[in-house]
Amino acid sequence: MIPHEEKQTVKGYLLISYILIIGWDVFYYYFNPKYVGKNEAIGLPNNIWYLNYIVLFVVLAIAYYLNKVNLQNRIKYIFIISYLSVSFLVDIVSFHGNNDGYTSGNVVEIFLILSLPIFLNTRYFWLVTIGFTLKYIATGVLLKTSLVVVPIVLIAILSGLSFFLLVRFQGYVRALSSSYDNQLEGIVKGVIATLELKDPYTRGHSERVAKYALMFANEIGKFSKEEQKSFYYACLLHDIGKVNIPDQILMKPGKLTNEEFEIIKSHPVVGAEAVKDVEGIKNSIYVIRSHHERWDGKGYPDQLKGEEIPLLARVSAIADAFDAMTSSRSYRDALPYEEAYNRIIKGQGSQFDPMLVEKFKKIFPAWIKFHQNYPWSEKWELHREVEK
Repeated sequence: MIPHEEKQTVKGYLLISYILIIGWDVFYYYFNPKYVGKNEAIGLPNNIWYLNYIVLFVVLAIAYYLNKVNLQNRIKYIFIISYLSVSFLVDIVSFHGNNDGYTSGNVVEIFLILSLPIFLNTRYFWLVTIGFTLKYIATGVLLKTSLVVVPIVLIAILSGLSFFLLVRFQGYVRALSSSYDNQLEGIVKGVIATLELKDPYTRGHSERVAKYALMFANEIGKFSKEEQKSFYYACLLHDIGKVNIPDQILMKPGKLTNEEFEIIKSHPVVGAEAVKDVEGIKNSIYVIRSHHERWDGKGYPDQLKGEEIPLLARVSAIADAFDAMTSSRSYRDALPYEEAYNRIIKGQGSQFDPMLVEKFKKIFPAWIKFHQNYPWSEKWELHREVEK
């Protein structure tokens, strides 16, 4: 699930869950207290009900933090683990020594199981289903009661229905995603073809930079499939702003004047503005805007410095520089691999992120292999790189 959708889904999920939890407790403890199984020896439920709300408050605080750092996908896991732990503890303490009065399950648990398909996440489905099942098995063992059989059977039935919906939803989403990817791929190919008419160098360069950058991102190993896909397409379009550069400047074989170079430097801003509202790319707009920033702050267009530059923009900067050096341009021949390698190493801490240069040393042999095997006379199949 993409971050924006995950964020909205988690917000609604938590809101409904909290309303149901609070509403159920109000009904259970105040409007119909006759259904509360009390254990006078322990003094329950009055001595433990507040534990649930302490945990709910802590979970909200954690959820707020995770939302701020764009880790929304972890919120649901923390919530369900907290809920299972507290509800299990409350059941054990409340009904210990009073097995005949044991009651189990509530509308909250039914909602938590039936709402599983909205996350399109099989791993989360099994965590919740197995978690509830183990909770009741452990409760039955510790309280020595067979009354837990009923909720276990009910969980199995509801989980079966939920799993059926989950599989159907996943199928629909895959079909829609495939259709959208094909459309986006067509747009990207069209744009690259347009740029190629203006500058034949652009197509091959954009494709190679995208491949180098994707390999680099995989080496870092901290990006989701959706992030990689968005990043890949952004790299393909990183030079789209050059469509706004006059041909006599873009194709000039000699050295640019200061005025001409200032015009060239406008292409990251123009490119970012051109695709800022395109779904599938807009989350990686910073790659287009910031791929010419430098670690020392002497780049353009915003003179960002160090970690002010987004990580993937720093990755694309190395990929862009490497391909620019190892490809023939209108004003010079391609440099040998070793020369390009040495220049990037020399730029460590000045032009390039020192940490990423160290990783570049590891990925460099794979880049050479790709460069040597690149289909220079064939069209590159964009979707192959983002479906792996």
